[in-house]
Amino acid sequence: MRITTGKYRNRKIMMPKGIRPTQDKVRKAIFDILGDIEEASFLELFAGSGAVGFEALSRGAGEVVMVESGHEQYACIRRNASSLGAGSCNIYYLDAEKAVRVLCGDGKRFDIVFLDPPYSKGMAKKILHTLEGYDILSPNGLVVVQHSREESLPGSSPKFSLIKEAKYGDTWISIFRKEG
Repeated sequence: MRITTGKYRNRKIMMPKGIRPTQDKVRKAIFDILGDIEEASFLELFAGSGAVGFEALSRGAGEVVMVESGHEQYACIRRNASSLGAGSCNIYYLDAEKAVRVLCGDGKRFDIVFLDPPYSKGMAKKILHTLEGYDILSPNGLVVVQHSREESLPGSSPKFSLIKEAKYGDTWISIFRKEG
C-alpha cells in the first residue's frame, strides 16, 4: 500500500494481517471530495494500518489522531509512523467508543472524523450515535464514514446532515456535516 499524494507520496506503508484496507482509489476519492485539508484536525477511528490518517498528514493536516483497538494493527500503525518519520500524529490504543469519550474529556475538537469500522456489524451507525453524544467536532465539522452497501445510515439526525454519498463497488462513503 502506498500514500497517494503529498509529502509522503509513493511511500509504502505496512499492512497488518486480517484487515480490509481502504483502496487507493477510494482514499484518493475521499480526499478529492474533502478538498484542501491544510492545517485541519483529523481523527481516524478504526485506523487499521493508519493509511487514511497518514494520507491526511501527507496532505497537510495540522493534527492527526489515529485510534485502533487491535494490538497487531496498533503496532503496525506505530511502525508506519516511525518509517515515515511522522512524529506529528498521536496514536491511541483504545476502542473507538471509549476514544471518543476520552478525546471529548480532553477537550479535543476535530474538523474531520473518518471511520471505517468492520463491515456489516452495525458499528458505523453505533459510532455515529456515539459522536452525536460527545462534542468532538468543530463547528461545521465533517464525519466521513466508509461502509458496505448493506449497511444503511441515517440521512440526518439532530446533530448531523448527510451531505454526500459516493459508491465504489461494495464500498460506500457517506459524508455528514455537523449542524450549527
